[in-house]
Amino acid sequence: MTDGSMPDLGSLELLVAVVRTGSISAAARETGVTQQSASTRLRAVERQLGLSLFHRAPSGTRPTLEGEVVASWADDVLAAAARFRTATRTLRGESAARLTVAASQTVSARLLPLWLVALRRNQVAAGRTPTAVQLLSGNSTDAEALVRDGHADLAFIESSEVPSDLGATTVDSDELVLVVAPEHPWSGQGPVAFEKAAAEPLVAREQGSGTRRAWEDEVRRRLGRDAAEPAVVLPTSAAVRSAVADGLGAAVLSRREAADDIRLGRLRAVRTTGEPVVRPITALWRGGARDLPMAGRELIDVAVQTAREQARPGRGTL
Repeated sequence: MTDGSMPDLGSLELLVAVVRTGSISAAARETGVTQQSASTRLRAVERQLGLSLFHRAPSGTRPTLEGEVVASWADDVLAAAARFRTATRTLRGESAARLTVAASQTVSARLLPLWLVALRRNQVAAGRTPTAVQLLSGNSTDAEALVRDGHADLAFIESSEVPSDLGATTVDSDELVLVVAPEHPWSGQGPVAFEKAAAEPLVAREQGSGTRRAWEDEVRRRLGRDAAEPAVVLPTSAAVRSAVADGLGAAVLSRREAADDIRLGRLRAVRTTGEPVVRPITALWRGGARDLPMAGRELIDVAVQTAREQARPGRGTL
């Protein structure tokens, strides 16, 4: 039975952290609470909502389908709360500049937080008031449209196709990886033929997703034909990861997005024949380079510098 109350923001942050890390103890450390307190708060959220949100096992904590959905909604609530905090700081005159950034899901979840921390650190070190940043998250097509329509100053997309009517520059690159559940027949085998992977109906994101577009474009480039139609289409990378872990099929994901699940053993990365599938991460804005706001140029510089640092020997991702 639900008690009709709304979970507090701290509990929502904890819930999202558990879904991302696959561990209550890791999420507790990340959010600054004890493991016992974290477990208590999560069960309180389940009672409040009247839903079972997690499968708990000695090997880790995995979200149920309801847990994935609630975590996605919680992300929206937390983003709205962050925008509220930013807006109130702006009203108090604590921010000298504002920047609205649209980003695809991989960028907004895995890269932008690092970039924004570095941007703020650089501005504080220079004795300037940090820029107030509003983040709008969606797929790559959504991010393009937000810039084109004037609702965002800057966008970051992860698509192999870059629009010609917007200013653009590549800031990083991202590898796509084929992932399966540990019990899948492809798990633990040698490389799967690229042609075989292309013919497999995958668990995929919706049309407009940069990940899906990059994979389908690469299949056409290498094989001269379309990839197989998806077996299942889901709206978020988290939902795709959960479906694959539950044995629904294989998927192609950003290696960054899949890294935590691979590390925790919930997913296995499967090599395919041929060169890796790599797509650019691109910054977009209206007009030419001179039309970029100063904060936008600074954020792009931070993104490029971060990519260079992570590309150094010994600093690579999973």
